[in-house]
Amino acid sequence: MILVTGAAGFIGSNIVSSLNNKGIHNIIICDWLNHKSKNKNITKLIYQNIISPENIFKYLDKNNNIELVIHMGANSSTTETNFRLIYNINTRFTRNLWKWCTKNKVRFLYASSAATYGDGSKGFDDSESKTYKPLNIYGLSKYLFDRYAIKEAKKNNCPPQWVGLKFFNVYGPNEYHKESMQSVVKHAMDQYKKTGNVKLFKSYNNKYEDGQQTRDFIYVDDCISLINWLIDNKNISGIFNCGTGIERSFEDLVNSMFKAINVSPKITYIEMPENIKHQYQYHTRANMNKIRKKGYKINALSLEKGVYDYITNYLLSDDQYK
Repeated sequence: MILVTGAAGFIGSNIVSSLNNKGIHNIIICDWLNHKSKNKNITKLIYQNIISPENIFKYLDKNNNIELVIHMGANSSTTETNFRLIYNINTRFTRNLWKWCTKNKVRFLYASSAATYGDGSKGFDDSESKTYKPLNIYGLSKYLFDRYAIKEAKKNNCPPQWVGLKFFNVYGPNEYHKESMQSVVKHAMDQYKKTGNVKLFKSYNNKYEDGQQTRDFIYVDDCISLINWLIDNKNISGIFNCGTGIERSFEDLVNSMFKAINVSPKITYIEMPENIKHQYQYHTRANMNKIRKKGYKINALSLEKGVYDYITNYLLSDDQYK
């Protein structure tokens, strides 16, 4: 039996869909079903039970047939200001799952984030010996658990397999409930449908022209490929980047969107909101050497191919869900 937390969410629902495609149906979903679009993420999925997060440990204490926990549940808002709220969900809850998995010798894969790297001035190296300074409390909540996991693993006080994945800028189907936290691809398509053009933030860093701020954009299918590979390779543990290893500009991404719908690019540059100006990353690029050295050989889709697949097979389809 596999437990997937956040299974009605973006990456979580894609994970369950992938497991179903492999013929795996012995899945327990842990999530809150409190959003109409989010609830649609699980309508096609096959699973055994749904448990709310506040009841998950009672359930686990009564059911000892869980072999793997894939923990994707989190408060993923990078603009959240309530530290106690985000700490309890992203750090404390994850720590309690770690302890349960350690005690019961259950494999544990969890979602970290590239937000742990802060402004990128120290690079994006997933070495467990390096320290960083996150720019917001979401990144801090993930960083605090990463440091806890590293510390406990050094004492061999850890699950038989443990993996933290630092997700970079993920886009793809089933992200529709995320509202302001949806990918730039989804926002760009919505803007184009409504106004005929796309808005991007101006740059306030002399090193970057407007629209040339960069991200390591990764299609959700490529994240799932890495997760499936880690599930199959039980002997691999540690914290790893989950990106493409290539940084592309926001302008590149929007141009890819326009190309996918066969329309000439129309971009307007707007002022950045004050609440994010001082915690804005101007570039990200995952260093993928660590996981490559472990034997992971699958190359991610190019930005153009990923955006094309997302738009043509989902955003322009009558059925947008996986």
